[in-house]
Amino acid sequence: MSYLDCPNSTGDASAGLSPLADRLLAVRRGAVPLATLEARLVPQHEDAAYGVQNEMAHALRPMLGEVTGWKVGAPSHEGLPFAAPLHEATLFWGDTRLPGNSLRHYGVEAEIAYLFARDLLPRERAWSLDEVLDAVGSVHTAIEIIDTRFERPNSQPRLAHLADQGSHGALVIGEGQTAWRRLSPVSETVHLVLSDGRVIEHIGGNSAGDPRRLLVWLANHASARGLPLKAGTIVTTGSMTDTIFVPPGTTATAQIASLAPVTVILP
Repeated sequence: MSYLDCPNSTGDASAGLSPLADRLLAVRRGAVPLATLEARLVPQHEDAAYGVQNEMAHALRPMLGEVTGWKVGAPSHEGLPFAAPLHEATLFWGDTRLPGNSLRHYGVEAEIAYLFARDLLPRERAWSLDEVLDAVGSVHTAIEIIDTRFERPNSQPRLAHLADQGSHGALVIGEGQTAWRRLSPVSETVHLVLSDGRVIEHIGGNSAGDPRRLLVWLANHASARGLPLKAGTIVTTGSMTDTIFVPPGTTATAQIASLAPVTVILP
C-alpha cells in the first residue's frame, strides 16, 4: 500500500489537535508546505515535540494506517536518542519504485533496520539490552527517504523537525537476515550507489555509534508513550551515510555488510 492508495480522512481525526499538529496535518492533506513557524508554535523541549508526534500518530491513521515502524537515532555516541513512529503506508518491502507525488524531497540515507519478532509491552521494569536483542527476529539493509512538511529540509529549529515525524518520508526495507548477532554495526561496510555515478563506501558511519543501544532506549521510550514495540515492528537506526538529497528519477541501491541489498527508484 502506498500514499496514493490511502484515502484521505473524512472523519474528525483533526479535532482537538494542537496548532502545530493541525498545520502539519493540513500539509499532509494537500495544503501548501510551511515556509516558517511562529515562535509560539516551535516546541521548546523534546516532550513537547513528542506530544505533537503522538497527536499526528493518531490523526494519520485513517490516511496512512497503523504505526508499524520507528526511526531512532542520536547525534553522537553518548548523545540523547530521538525517535519518531512510522506508519504502515510509508514502509515498502523489497526493491521499490516509489509512487509518484508521494514525496516532495528525496533525502537518501542507508541504514540498518531491525524487525521485532516478539512484543515488548509496557511494564514497571525497564527493558534490558539482552531482552530487547532477544526480541529481534531479523536485520535488514534499509533506505530511508527524508522529506518534510516544511518548505525546505533543515529550515526550522531541530524540535520542529522532530515534531514533524523526524522528517520521515518513506522507508524501503531489504530482505532480512536471521543470523544477525554476528554483525557488528560499527565495523561493517556500508555501500550506497546512486544512478548519477556517486558511490559512498565506508566502515560504520552512524553518528550514534552502535545502534543496538538505540533499540534499548526506544523499547522503553515507545512503551512510555503508549506505542510499544510489537512483533512485526521494523526499527531503522539512523543514517550510516549522512543525508544525500537527490533529484527525481534517481535510483539508489544500498547494502550493509552481508545483508541483502535493496534498491529504490524515485519517481
